[in-house]
Amino acid sequence: MNSYVSWAALCGLGFGLGIWIILVNLPGWRKMAFAERIAPHVRVGVRSSRMLEDSWHSESGHSALAQLASPLISQMRKFASSHSPSNDILKKRLHAAGLELSIIDYRSQEIICALAGVVAGAICTAFISMQYDLSLVFSILAVICCGMLGYALRGWWLGEQIHRRARKILTQFPTVAEVLALTVGAGESTTGAIERISRICHGVIGEEFVKTLNDIHSGTPMVHAMQNMSDRMQVGTISRFVDAIVVATERGTPLAQVLRDQAQDVRDASKRELMEVAGKREIFMLVPVVFGILPLTIVFAVFPGLALLEMSY
Repeated sequence: MNSYVSWAALCGLGFGLGIWIILVNLPGWRKMAFAERIAPHVRVGVRSSRMLEDSWHSESGHSALAQLASPLISQMRKFASSHSPSNDILKKRLHAAGLELSIIDYRSQEIICALAGVVAGAICTAFISMQYDLSLVFSILAVICCGMLGYALRGWWLGEQIHRRARKILTQFPTVAEVLALTVGAGESTTGAIERISRICHGVIGEEFVKTLNDIHSGTPMVHAMQNMSDRMQVGTISRFVDAIVVATERGTPLAQVLRDQAQDVRDASKRELMEVAGKREIFMLVPVVFGILPLTIVFAVFPGLALLEMSY
C-alpha cells in the first residue's frame, strides 16, 4: 500500500509540475521581453512569405516529438543556467550583486546549502517516519528534493541580492547624474566630476565611483574605467549613460549637454518606473478590498433583511 502511495505522490508531483510549466508560459503570466515585442516589426533577412514555407520543419530537421518537447527543454536549460551558470556568467552575477567572493567560494556555499537541505530533509523524514509508515523510495526522493531545494535557494538568494542592489542604484543614480552634469557644465573635467561624486556620494553607487576613480588613478583610461563600472553594475540605465559618455568623448561632442540630456532621460526613466510600481500596487490594494471589505459589506447589507424575513415568518 505504501508503494502505491509513493507512486501516487510522484505522479501528483509530475502533474503539478506540468500544470505549473503550462501556467508560467501562458501569455498573460509570462512577461514579454522588449525584443520579442518589436521582433515582428523589425524582422531582418526574411525575403519570402512565411505562408509558402513548411512551418513545421523550417527551423530544424528534428522530428515532431523533438519539436513538441523543445519548449520544455528550453525552460529546463533556462532554469539550469539561472541556478547553475557558467563561470563567466557567475563572475558577472557576483559583481552585479556586489559580493567579493571568488567562484570557488560561491560553489562551496552552494554545496553547503545542498548538504544543509539534505540534512534537514533527512531529519524531517525521520520524524515523519516515526509517526507514519513511509516507504524507502519516498524517503530517499524527499531527501534528494530537499537537497536540490537547498542548492536552488542559494541561486535564488543571489538573484535577490542582484535585484536589491539594482533597485538601490536606480534610486540613487538620477541625483548622481544631475550632479555630474552640473559639475561638468561648471567647467570641471570628467575625472574631476567623478572625484567629486566619489567624495559626496555614499552607498552602493558611491562605492562604484570610488572604484572607478581608483582605476583612473592607477593608469586605466577614463573611458575603460567607466565601461568597467558599467560591466560591474549591469544596469541598463547606467550602461546607456556610460555609452553616451564614451561616444561623446570619442567624437568630441560637448560633454555637458550630453550629460544634461542623459540626466533628463534618467529622470524620465525613474518616473516611468515609479508609475509602473504605483500601478502594480493599486492592483495589490484591490485584493483586501475585494476579498475582505466587500464580502463583509455584503454580509452587513443582507443579514438584516434575512433576519427580518425570519421574524416575519
